[in-house]
Amino acid sequence: MQTWTDNGEYLASLNLSEVLRTKTQPLLRFRQHCAVEPAIGKHKGQLFHWDIFSDIDTDGRVIDETEEMPEGGFTVTQGTGTIVQRGMSVPYSGMYDDLSMVPITRLIDKLLKDNCAKAQEAGAYAQWNATKLVVTPESGTSETAITIEVGGTASATNNVALGLSHVKLIVTEMKERLIPTMDGTNYGCIGLPSTFDTFKDDIEAVSMYTDRGYGEIYNGEIGRSFAGVRFFEQTGQATEAWTNGKSDAAFFFGADTVTEGIAVVEEIRGKIPTGYGLSKGVAWYSLNGYAIVHNAVGAATNRIMKWDSAA
Repeated sequence: MQTWTDNGEYLASLNLSEVLRTKTQPLLRFRQHCAVEPAIGKHKGQLFHWDIFSDIDTDGRVIDETEEMPEGGFTVTQGTGTIVQRGMSVPYSGMYDDLSMVPITRLIDKLLKDNCAKAQEAGAYAQWNATKLVVTPESGTSETAITIEVGGTASATNNVALGLSHVKLIVTEMKERLIPTMDGTNYGCIGLPSTFDTFKDDIEAVSMYTDRGYGEIYNGEIGRSFAGVRFFEQTGQATEAWTNGKSDAAFFFGADTVTEGIAVVEEIRGKIPTGYGLSKGVAWYSLNGYAIVHNAVGAATNRIMKWDSAA
């Protein structure tokens, strides 16, 4: 509990600044590329589902004049996600609130919102990281060839920086796997800022294509490669600290990646004061869940490819 005796004196110093200064917050990027499931709400159970339809199992073909129409079919696979509770509270004493020159509820509200954003991002990231499609440079060091694995675990130790040549090869693989683009034209890629250092100067700046009336620009977007990838920087998830530190994880993606089911959207809640007003508190709370969309039918339909390493 926040009490006046422990650290309240810092909130009532002479000439105390009224600016609320907090620690620098990380760049959170994974959740914004999740799709919210429609018609999810209270009193609908803990699980949420979606259907995944295969292509028709027989190709269309030329039909002879007297031949009957050929027939085919498709399969339906169902994906499942789980709704869970998330939250955090900050209790504080009535004395802490009454003596402070700083508006305590406003300060805690800001801190809780930052805390909530990081918790939601972590939930989304866990599902992005569950993709079964992983890619490494061939033999761990090649700048001109890549290895694709479909079990979700890389077998080679990545020992080379991600370069535009790798990006082009990954885009080709995604196209040949018929992964739809994120915006109708381009794929996306999320990674730590240092992951893109080798080619930041060689990609088209956001300002160049926004000036041409390009569509929605997302938070953290730094530019686009001519191979057809829009890049996004994140700092919410820590480095994976690969051997020799030549590169780090990056997530290439198309459309329909991770879905979010929401029963209760995140909200700030005040504790009902107890002890005649001596015990107070504020919390954030949500009832939601994240799930990678296409893992139910294996790597064949995954829409996320992770630039990965065995160690």
